Amino acid sequence: MLTVAAVLVGLMAGLFFAFDVSVMPGLAAGDEQTYVTAMRAFNKAIDGNPLFGTVFVLALVAAVLSAVLEFRGGRRAVALWVGAAAVAYLVVLLITFTVNIPLNNELADAGEVARMKDFEIVERFRTTWVTTNIIRTLLCTTALAALARALLLHGRATR
Repeated sequence: MLTVAAVLVGLMAGLFFAFDVSVMPGLAAGDEQTYVTAMRAFNKAIDGNPLFGTVFVLALVAAVLSAVLEFRGGRRAVALWVGAAAVAYLVVLLITFTVNIPLNNELADAGEVARMKDFEIVERFRTTWVTTNIIRTLLCTTALAALARALLLHGRATR
């Protein structure tokens, strides 16, 4: 279960990182209409993808379950590292549900792109969404590092 948690959190860290280093800078180089159209398409693809939803939620479930199993197995140091990872990932979920998803919805509801005259929403979206995505990347990477440490300690404890 610990390995599953590490893989799932790693996938999420990679997704957020890819947006940080390629998707968002690439979109920022274009015009506002392209930005809105592309972000809407990305969000629609992610929202409608059951594999994404499964990985997104199961990363936390696997981490919490791993922490419980490690604690019950008497490996308290491992459980602490996994618990720290679970908390970091929980913060990622909270940021996503309280900041990023509402921004995605606001952008989706802004009307037809061809008729948009006021692109102030794009600037608000760009600054807040990008910043919180960087935070999500850092938190997921922290969670992944904690899970890597837990895997190492688990291996030592079970030899």
